[in-house]
Amino acid sequence: QVQLVESGGGLVQPGGSLRLSCAASGFTFSRYFMTWYRQAPGKERELVATITSTGGTTNYADSVKGRFTISRDNAKNTVYLQMNSLKPEDTAVYYCNTVHVGLSYWGQGTQVTVSS
Repeated sequence: QVQLVESGGGLVQPGGSLRLSCAASGFTFSRYFMTWYRQAPGKERELVATITSTGGTTNYADSVKGRFTISRDNAKNTVYLQMNSLKPEDTAVYYCNTVHVGLSYWGQGTQVTVSS
């Protein structure tokens, strides 16, 4: 019963910060690669950031590089996305994702709105 639950979204002004969390259950979290995606209205879902099982390697979309940081706490079965210097174009629903036994799993998403 793989389950991913995102939280931490909200309304923030341009230049502000938010920290998203994704709480995982139903699998051995510490063994799995984790990702964050986002989807804005009228656009395809895009990959935002990835992190390896130990947290040793991270990767980012060019659009967020230098502003966002992905991290994980395997003791808490949680992956985070720290978002700084937010821009209106960051507005989207953000989703946590993992692939477990060949199947892709998604959380319900959390809305991030960047607006003045």
